[in-house]
Amino acid sequence: MSFFHTKSVAQLENDAASSSLTKNLTAFDLTFLGVGGIIGAGIFVLTGIAAARYAGPGLALSFVIAGVLCILVGLTYSEFASIIPASGSVYSYTFASLGEGMAFLCGWSLLLAYTVTGAAVAVGFSGYLAGMTASLGYVIPDYLLKTPAEGGLVNLPSIIIILLLCFVLIRGTKQSAKLNAILVVVTLSAIIAFVAIATPHADMANLNPFLPFGTSGVISGAAIVFFSYMGFDAVATSAEECKNPSRDLPIGIIASITICMTLYICMSLALTAAVNYTMLDTPEPVAYALRLLGWEKVANLIAVGAIAGIITTLIVYLFGQSRIFFAVSRDGMLPAKIGKIHPKYHTPYIVTTLGSILIAVISGFVPLMHIVELSNTGTLAVFFVNFIGIVVMRRKHPEIKRKFRCPLLYIIAPIGAIVCFYLIYELSTLTHALFAGWIVIGLIIYYVYGQKHSKVIEEAELAAQKKA
Repeated sequence: MSFFHTKSVAQLENDAASSSLTKNLTAFDLTFLGVGGIIGAGIFVLTGIAAARYAGPGLALSFVIAGVLCILVGLTYSEFASIIPASGSVYSYTFASLGEGMAFLCGWSLLLAYTVTGAAVAVGFSGYLAGMTASLGYVIPDYLLKTPAEGGLVNLPSIIIILLLCFVLIRGTKQSAKLNAILVVVTLSAIIAFVAIATPHADMANLNPFLPFGTSGVISGAAIVFFSYMGFDAVATSAEECKNPSRDLPIGIIASITICMTLYICMSLALTAAVNYTMLDTPEPVAYALRLLGWEKVANLIAVGAIAGIITTLIVYLFGQSRIFFAVSRDGMLPAKIGKIHPKYHTPYIVTTLGSILIAVISGFVPLMHIVELSNTGTLAVFFVNFIGIVVMRRKHPEIKRKFRCPLLYIIAPIGAIVCFYLIYELSTLTHALFAGWIVIGLIIYYVYGQKHSKVIEEAELAAQKKA
């Protein structure tokens, strides 16, 4: 029954207390980390594709639906974070509430989500870089920008940027947070500038019909753009590097989601009002729209802001992925050596390197939309489990002191779980099949390796032997 063996809050607290990760992140750092992880790819890359293929001008409603769901998830995350200050976000939360096996599958799903989402963001980086360089007179050859399935050789810029950021992350968390904060300011400036420029060009004819694909299009759009909010999960994965996690994590999570949902709504409305949604099927929709409107030079400046936002998102996803790897390997369910901490920089350098290489390979050789849908399935499945886990935790351990309590939990949790399930249903059958295959692989790894090497099970068996 080790699949359902839980890890106590005291054990998770001990993990955090004994961690060699440096505790230097504040609520300000966490908010910027969340904003940096959320506003990059979703606002600069996916707005155009989602509007053209799924929701039209109704994309703003798609962002509202996805954002409200993430706020509900954020409220439950905040309660968990206030009592479990350990790395791993939902992985650690599920270990305490539903048991080892479910925790491993959540960690396995998060690894998928961070990996393929990071790859999708890197593809967006290539699109903006290519558009900006082309307008300056240098054209990057198509075969270095497209995957083999798209008629090219490799998406080379995406690989290069990931490997560069891998080096930055290995150098240290605080340094990465400072770079992230600077880039977030640049990105916010670009967003404000675009909205200010595009709004006077708004044409109500572009918003009619507002729902060209109907209500189902808005729901499908929400399922597609959902991944763009995922950056807030990385805030929770940073628990062991926070100065005061029980106070700062809830602030960082809720503040970053709220700020970014507001930005998404403003940006999507300004974009689809200024340019007809049918013309936005491009990985650089914001800069492309400005060029159509006659703002060529400004488009290049906005592209710089977009690239800054995409880089911040990549930093956050690479960071979150490595912390999930770190948490699972520390518990023995993946080889412990890969979670080794660098003696000088105090970062999990091996998993950061391995994860970055994996993301780089996917971004270089897999088309964008296949990446996005698979990422969303993994994230939504994890959030579905999280809604169940928080209810179980509240009922099984009401005695644990909570510095933050999710309001109206028994209303929020069922609604959130239903919405997650429905959004998963809206994704393609191929995506469902690929995700099911990923889970089967995870179960095989758990039963063949993870269960046999689980440190928590070993500790439980030793304790039982001592009692006997």
